[in-house]
Amino acid sequence: MPRPTLDEIFDEPDEFGLLDVRLKPRGTRPPELERDAGLVREVNDFYDRHVRLPNENASDHDEMRLGTIWSGLAGRADPDVFADVDRNGLLAMTPVEEAPPARDWRDDPLEDEIPDSLDDIFDEDDGDVSEAFTRIQNVTPVAERHLPDHRAEFFPCPDFEVFQPAFEELQGELETGMREATAVGSREVIDVQEGGYFIRNGLLAYIAEKAEMTARGGKRDHRLRVIFSNGTESDPLISSFRKALAADPTARVIHRPGIGPLDPDWEADQLDLTGTIYVARSRSTEPAIAEVRDILLKIGVTTQDVQRRLADARNDPTFLLAPVDVVATYELKNLSRRKVEDLLHRFFDTARPRDLWIRDRFGKRIYPREWFYVLPEHVSQAVAAIRNGTLHELRYDPASQKIVRKN
Repeated sequence: MPRPTLDEIFDEPDEFGLLDVRLKPRGTRPPELERDAGLVREVNDFYDRHVRLPNENASDHDEMRLGTIWSGLAGRADPDVFADVDRNGLLAMTPVEEAPPARDWRDDPLEDEIPDSLDDIFDEDDGDVSEAFTRIQNVTPVAERHLPDHRAEFFPCPDFEVFQPAFEELQGELETGMREATAVGSREVIDVQEGGYFIRNGLLAYIAEKAEMTARGGKRDHRLRVIFSNGTESDPLISSFRKALAADPTARVIHRPGIGPLDPDWEADQLDLTGTIYVARSRSTEPAIAEVRDILLKIGVTTQDVQRRLADARNDPTFLLAPVDVVATYELKNLSRRKVEDLLHRFFDTARPRDLWIRDRFGKRIYPREWFYVLPEHVSQAVAAIRNGTLHELRYDPASQKIVRKN
């Protein structure tokens, strides 16, 4: 089959419009101005979108470039040469003096912008800001901050005669070499237990009482009763006592007698001190506690002054982070504080609230162990039974809420 000629090809239907080529009319400007014509078209397109000329000081890079080139072209171009592409007549516009660029925050302030005093600052009319920036939120008021109600200062020990013989005996053992005192290491974790002896600021210090475990600053802690050989005492937290020892270059740890906890002599330094039983009622406003406050009592035993023991209750999770009212106190005579406290807690164990817990200031759950659903008269009956030696014959019945005899 013979190949078609060009005439035959061009005579065929142009299905895809390939031969429909329209030549752009040749402008009247010379070829070297075509680049400027393209710029005029681009600026007109910008004007159509923003209804303004491009700013050579703009923060946008493309606008800044276009504005810089346009400012140079507008001052020298002939509007008649680019009339066919300058559809908005931008070249014929009278240039408008632009406002100076806004000052940047990095620029140095002007002389008249520097205030001479605080009054000049507060007197400014444009100094108003949103209340959201000036209102303090999520900050504990001063009245509710975690501040102690008392400091662990030194004060006279009212029953120093109980401890004085032990101090004299220990001093003799140190002088003869029977007991050893070693320096406190800078990173040593000091084990502070009841019955322990230390040397602090040149004085012998005896740990007479270590109260029940609490949580301070998200860590476990205890309130101590520390007796000193000069007849004074103090009641620091165990964490504070450790810090004081670490800060004292003369501090020493006096080692216990015996070779370990299984040695009969290991507890020889621990005195069976008498104390005071106290019954306290919480003043917490937490609904779960306030609604049962009449039957929810804390039973504790302390060798120190009861009011001082309870002074920091609002900051102590042991006391439900709230002040307490003392309901009753009972003095012990010739009875060990530790043994009496253990007896009372085991006796009322069936009345211990299993679901009582609070959150400390760090959101951690704390389960206090010395609170019981009992009445003050129940505690009074139990104390009387301890004194006359009949507590082992009795038990507390939570169903009838009475102290009854064992079968």
